Order: sequence, then structure tokens, then C-alpha cells
Amino acid sequence: MSSHYKIAFIASLFCCISYNVAAQSNAAKPKPLVKDIYTADPSAHVFDGKIYIYPSHDVESNVPEDDEGAHFNMRDYHIFSMDDINGPAKDNGVALDVKDIPWAGRQLWAPDAAFKNGTYYLYFPVKDKKDVFKIGVATSKSPTGPFKAEANPIPGSYSIDPAVFMDKDGKAYMYFGGIWGGQLQRWHTGNYDASLKTDLGKGHENEPALNAKVARMKDDMLVFDEAPKDVIILDENGKPLLASDSNRRFFEGAWMHRFGDKYYFSYSTGDTHLLAYGVSSSPYGPFTYKGVIMKPVTGWTTHHSIIEFKGKWYIFYHDVELSGKTHLRNIKVRELLREADGSIKTIEP
Repeated sequence: MSSHYKIAFIASLFCCISYNVAAQSNAAKPKPLVKDIYTADPSAHVFDGKIYIYPSHDVESNVPEDDEGAHFNMRDYHIFSMDDINGPAKDNGVALDVKDIPWAGRQLWAPDAAFKNGTYYLYFPVKDKKDVFKIGVATSKSPTGPFKAEANPIPGSYSIDPAVFMDKDGKAYMYFGGIWGGQLQRWHTGNYDASLKTDLGKGHENEPALNAKVARMKDDMLVFDEAPKDVIILDENGKPLLASDSNRRFFEGAWMHRFGDKYYFSYSTGDTHLLAYGVSSSPYGPFTYKGVIMKPVTGWTTHHSIIEFKGKWYIFYHDVELSGKTHLRNIKVRELLREADGSIKTIEP
């Protein structure tokens, strides 16, 4: 090969390598799906072959930041739709406003959605007139709304972050709960105790961690069909995770998906900013802790959803790339990859 062709070959090879590195770099740095408003906590679903995203709508509330999340003072929901995973996210406008929820007070936090019996259901946490988080439901004949809220919260519901999983047999389960600002710790005795701000107090560190809750829904999807149960997460020795195990214990942001015959319960560890997961053979658990799905993003909170679309799996999540502010977030999506045994590969965001 002449020196001229050697130079050309090396230059061509260098270009190919540069292109592949750039492509990998771009793939590793997803861009915000929505840029004209701030969005967070994206619950994604596939309805009729299209992706619909149900996020929180962050706004500048000018409220000082605290451990109870007072600065997350959201007031409505916008629903986004995508025809393709690489396509634009269309804003379908306001689907539900806090002023149209009869029992609501303030703070319309992370929602979720489901479809059954020809009706779309929007599930949402919001503080009632007494500043206690409850979970409500609204209905529509369209996945993008507008949604009409029921007159009262779901009986027996409390705390935040509803996530409704529809199993292959048609049964639906709601997973919910979040500690600190989500108030889950205030319900640990079965009655609401407003004095518990961020934890159960000293002396409880080596007790089993607080658990998310799960309840099967009735066929009408409007109420629970049973009393909520604990979602127990076990360590590698079959012991419940402890309250002090902040890198693995549940904090908020529950999500459920099924892969093969296994149920994957994923969640945020909150103040350690990880997305973690456990696996079980039952939607009720117990779930054995398996690892980290995603390491910390920029911003305090981590909240996600996982869906299958056209043969691939994706994780929707948020960070604060656009604003740099904890309470003004933006949603993103990237592919979720697995090992041959079904375990999830850890993502470095």
C-alpha cells in the first residue's frame, strides 16, 4: 500500500472511530424531552402503539427549600405523547388542575395513569385541606384528557407516588408511598402522626426500613379491593433491609414492571439519590434486592418509569440540566439494557 493510500486509510479509520465515539457520547447524554416548561417524575405508558408520558409540572413557587418538599408546589398536569422514541414529545395541554379537584389543597405531585374498560385513569397525590397527602383518581375517554376528578380521595390511600401496574391477567395493583415530604413515616402506626417530620427518631436505625405499600384495585379502578400491604425488600440473606441502609432501602418513586415471569420493583433511595430494584415471583413480593439501575443524576430527587416499546426497554427519568435548580426539572429517556440473566445493567447518567 502506497504512503498516499496509507494516509487516506488511516484518516478514514480515524473518522469512523471519531464518529462512533461521538455517537456513543451522544447516546450517553440524552437531551431533555421538554424544554418550554419544567417537567419531572415521568410515568410513561404505551397505549395503542404510542407513548404517553404523565409527569409532574414544576413551577417556580418562590418557596424556601426544606426536607418536606415545600418548594415542590406544582398545580397542574400536562400530558405528552410520542409516536417514536426518538421523536418529539407533544404537549397536549393541561389535563387536570388542582382547582378542579374538589378535596384538594396544594402540591399536586407525581402522577401515574392506567387504561381499562375503555377508560383512562389518572392517579395523583395531593394534600387535602388539612395538608395531608392522599391519592385521588380522575377519568377520561382520552389518554391526554382532560380528566375529571372524583369528589373524594381513594378510601384508605395516603402518602405519594402512586404507580399502577396492570398484570397479564388483567388485575391491577397500586404501589405508593414516600417518606419525609411524602409523609409515609407519619402512618407507620396506622394513624396519622404529624410530629414525625423526617424519620421515626433515634433508636430505629437498626429496625426494618419503612416499606412502600401495595393494594390490588377493584375492577372499576377507582378504589382498593383490599387493605394496603407492605412491599418488603430483602437483602441477599433473606433479611428485611434496615432503616440505616440508605443505599438500598425504599424512599419513594415506586415502579413495577414484569420481565418474563419475574416482577421487578424499582424505586428511589431518596437522600442517596440511587434508582434501585428488587425481584420477586409475585407482584406482592417479597422482593430480593438486586442492585442499582441508575446512579445519581444532577438534582436532589430521582423518579422514573420503565416501559417496553417496539421490542426494546426504556427508562424515563429526570434531572436538572435546563435549570440547575432542584425544583425545576426536565424529563429524559434512554434505553434500559439487561444481562442474559435478566438483571439490569447499571446506568451512569
